[in-house]
Amino acid sequence: MSMTDLYNITLMQGFAGLSLFSVLLLMGLGLAIIFGQMGVINMAHGEFMAIGAYTVYLSSVLAERFVPGFVQAYFPFAILLAFMVAFAVGWLAEWALIRHLYKRPLDTLLATWGLSLGMQQVFRSTFGPKEVSPTLPDWLMGSWSPSEGLDIPINGLFVMALTLLVTGLVMLALYRSSWGLKVRATVANRPMANATGINTRRTDRVTFAIGCGIAGIAGAAFTTIGSTGPTSGSLYIVDAFLVVTFGGAASLLGTVASAFGIAQTQSITEFFLDGSMARVLTLLTVVVILMIRPQGLFAARIRK
Repeated sequence: MSMTDLYNITLMQGFAGLSLFSVLLLMGLGLAIIFGQMGVINMAHGEFMAIGAYTVYLSSVLAERFVPGFVQAYFPFAILLAFMVAFAVGWLAEWALIRHLYKRPLDTLLATWGLSLGMQQVFRSTFGPKEVSPTLPDWLMGSWSPSEGLDIPINGLFVMALTLLVTGLVMLALYRSSWGLKVRATVANRPMANATGINTRRTDRVTFAIGCGIAGIAGAAFTTIGSTGPTSGSLYIVDAFLVVTFGGAASLLGTVASAFGIAQTQSITEFFLDGSMARVLTLLTVVVILMIRPQGLFAARIRK
């Protein structure tokens, strides 16, 4: 194997890591808002990702059956619909379940774990136990070859662009919008936020729903690189929590950095080791760093 081949393989593995990074980052962003900003341990977060993926699949089926000419253009609309459906289900879940369990982390963990099992059964009963995949538009297929021997999938480029867009919008909303101001005020001092007229209950509900909606976008992005089954979301929940914890629970910048580091480490080591050993090595590295720096890479600054 020549140095050029090794270089191209390393680049392609690195880009595969960027595709994994994109999904992990979208999952981590939603979880960082729910867990980092609200302190809610949402074990059903992966199922909201599955909602987004199944929404894209249903959109694909409906487009093929009723509007065949729309198949090449449905995907961006399906992503928006995935956010809206996951947002609506998240709003309902917060109203029916989560709002009764604030400041009770163990109860919240058990309740959302039960919710995740219930949602998996709904997926299994509705779509069947087998994995499904949407029909992707032709413009998402194929690859881009910037040089000989180097092929970069177009769907991966699209997922990266979508991730950058969503990340930018989340940052903008959190630090430059009235919703973001209310969220940060509620996190900093809930009684004072109530005293200034902020409806903290409504803020909690909207925040939880937005986090779930972002998970829905992650599910929509996931359909471009993998098939969807009833338990697909649960396979990513541990990695998503790892991303948020490793980066710093209240830091969106930390979420971005940790998602990139974990995805790249796992993808590149998979070329030299088998998948299981690469995952073990990645987790071991994260654990060692957390032992040295338990607050995460980017700890939130607290005024003493």
